[in-house]
Amino acid sequence: MVTGRTGIPCMIMRGGTSKGLYFLADDLPGDREERDELLLRIMGSPDDRQIDGLGGAHPLTSKVAVVSPGDDGSVDYLFLQVFVDQALVSDQQNCGNILAGVGPFAIERGLVAAGQDTTSVRITMANTGGVVAATVRTPGGEVRYDGDVAIAGVPGTAAPVVLDFQGTAGSTCGALLPTGHVSEVVDGVTVTCVDNGMPVVVMPAAQLGVTGAESPEELENDAPLRRRLEALRLEAGRRMGLGDVSDTTVPKLTMVSPPRSGGACGTRTFIPHRCHTSIGVLGAASVAAALRLPGSAVGGIAELSDGPRVRVEHPTGYLDVEVELDGHDVTRTGVVRTARKLIDGTAYPR
Repeated sequence: MVTGRTGIPCMIMRGGTSKGLYFLADDLPGDREERDELLLRIMGSPDDRQIDGLGGAHPLTSKVAVVSPGDDGSVDYLFLQVFVDQALVSDQQNCGNILAGVGPFAIERGLVAAGQDTTSVRITMANTGGVVAATVRTPGGEVRYDGDVAIAGVPGTAAPVVLDFQGTAGSTCGALLPTGHVSEVVDGVTVTCVDNGMPVVVMPAAQLGVTGAESPEELENDAPLRRRLEALRLEAGRRMGLGDVSDTTVPKLTMVSPPRSGGACGTRTFIPHRCHTSIGVLGAASVAAALRLPGSAVGGIAELSDGPRVRVEHPTGYLDVEVELDGHDVTRTGVVRTARKLIDGTAYPR
């Protein structure tokens, strides 16, 4: 058992609009229960403040990446969501923001040899089996974190990490349309249940009695809305083959509204009980796929441009996703994120 005296190697990175702890799999216990118990202690959960750990008291800053060598120079990435206020660790979803830091971390830890300009890291997402190529800047054979790319929701700029998925961005449910329907009615609301890397229930904001321009805080404080959304999520989760989702973090819920800043649409996303201050990478990939699917619940709301790029607006800006479809099949998904190493050292669990 790892104790507060011995500690464990750990890197803290900002990946996209999230922040998490990155570990080599060999540095963590092989037993799942022992591993999860250790991560709860390191993160400081359960505690709303996570005051006695490294967590940031929010689901977006209570995340873990477990990285290990894969086949033929690739790496495997297991994402774990550590609950803030419960003694729970979930592997029921991917995280595309934390994914942005996996390539740099793998190079830093020597799992992948760095090139002299850029390095392509092939990553298998262990949660779903999806595969992505992450292109990392490595001038002179070292990871470059500073750069001129800005992403909404993150102050300043950093070097880009290009994430290129062939086909879908992975699927927890095993299909782009887990229920077999492009559009259906759940609890009186027309929705599209989609999984292009993240199980998401996509719906028109107007059908929930909101404009889609409300702040995350305003939506979180709307108790009747949250009760209705949770009832809808429970039923949609059952239809998507996820079973009883009352204690899981998927599916997410995204309310779609007309764009206000030149994008394809506006969004407000529950993850699932807090309203996201932006939108997750894979959540946006699923929303973008839903926007392009003929006959979806939200396709008529979007203002789509020619070409594969879809600009998804969110509370703090926008996220650009490239999605290409052949009928109801996604043939490619691409997105640009940034990542930055914050600290590399030893974590001491309570």
